[in-house]
Amino acid sequence: MTAEIITIPRLTLHEQVAHRLRQMLLESRIAPGAKLNERELSEVLKVSRTPLREAIKMLAAEGLVELLPNRGAIAVELSEADVLHTFEVIAGLEGHSGELAAERITPEELTEITAMHFEMLGAYTRRDLPAYYRLNAAIHSAINTAAKNPVLASTYGQVNARLQALRFRSNQDEEKWQAAVAEHEEMIRALTARDGAALRAVLSRHIQNKRDVVISQLRAAAQAAREPQDIKA
Repeated sequence: MTAEIITIPRLTLHEQVAHRLRQMLLESRIAPGAKLNERELSEVLKVSRTPLREAIKMLAAEGLVELLPNRGAIAVELSEADVLHTFEVIAGLEGHSGELAAERITPEELTEITAMHFEMLGAYTRRDLPAYYRLNAAIHSAINTAAKNPVLASTYGQVNARLQALRFRSNQDEEKWQAAVAEHEEMIRALTARDGAALRAVLSRHIQNKRDVVISQLRAAAQAAREPQDIKA
């Protein structure tokens, strides 16, 4: 049996569609503020509009898209204030997750996270940003899971979803990307040593550095959008 002839069970189809849409939003194939065209997306994803609409509702619940009355859905575009406020929250959540994970992680979980870390380094060496980010996100999620606090995990997932696309784009600067990799090396050392204070500190700093890059990118994009108007004036 080949992958091409395996059908997706009906009950999970909208979840599969949501995953693919999430990736499109993450990689800016659907730009912030853009309308989600149901006809085009149905053709691209090769699904009917029913599972597509269910998937869009899922993404709306995650805060990735906004449903507008009589206008359909648009990809959420966060303001600078939104970004700052969200990063404040996620920095606290990541730091607390790290501290708990250092105390509660199992040897099997540590082995898995370390393996993903080395895979991520391989993606970095190849400059494969999508693969790098997928592994990067999986590592952060695994650390959160290792904290073994379901309320923390649920809150983290909801807040982090709003920042996924911005965190992905923050690694497109080579110098900042290299710094992020170095911070991940620190994370693994702290986790291996079960040093909760050190892991909290590096995770918080890591998120704050991401925030600074994202804010700089947002401001540069806003400036670039204004420049043509300034020239005409």
